[in-house]
Amino acid sequence: MKVWQCTVCKYIHRGEEPPEKCPVCGVDKSKFIEIDESMIPERPVRKAAVKEAGPAAASTAAKAAPEPPKKQAPPLPETGFEKIKSMALKHHAHPVSVHTPNGILPVAVVLWILAWIFDSELLARAAMINMVFVVLAFPIVLSTGVLEWRKKYQGALTPLFKIKILAAALTTVSCVISLIWYLFDPKVLSSPKALVFILVNIIMVAAAGVAGFIGGKLVFKD
Repeated sequence: MKVWQCTVCKYIHRGEEPPEKCPVCGVDKSKFIEIDESMIPERPVRKAAVKEAGPAAASTAAKAAPEPPKKQAPPLPETGFEKIKSMALKHHAHPVSVHTPNGILPVAVVLWILAWIFDSELLARAAMINMVFVVLAFPIVLSTGVLEWRKKYQGALTPLFKIKILAAALTTVSCVISLIWYLFDPKVLSSPKALVFILVNIIMVAAAGVAGFIGGKLVFKD
């Protein structure tokens, strides 16, 4: 049986032909390449498990272990901005940084809603402070997201990536609108426009959830 790998999201497919469309990222079959089974990284064998299984299993595991790769010529050293981008990709800067808005946004929206229900200026100010931290995190989140999309996923524009980009844009725009609106009109939650204000924030957190869901789908290949 042949083994095919998506060159965009690295999804592995086994069969005589690649799938018509990648079930993870949605690119067509032209983005699949045939690879050898040995190119797929194996899960490391835990030492404790081998020890419990006995010498025979240890011997089998040693035989099954892949040979260490041959030494290759070291790549040319990167300098300047290229080195920063490589480090950001290597250390997963986007998945790490995106946890800030994804964690704070739901809290801010709950605070907005409570402030509206109980007419509490204190809760509204707490929500506003949370939103400030989210807006400050957006430049890092968005720049690392674009970098990962271009480098790791080759700038693919399948429906999955279009939805993720749209969700990220909607999250950013609605967050900025919400914060600026409150700063210019601190009494908005006591005005007839309060329901519209709350709706903007609900759309914001929903869009963030969609972007996060797609990000998880790409990472875990589910």
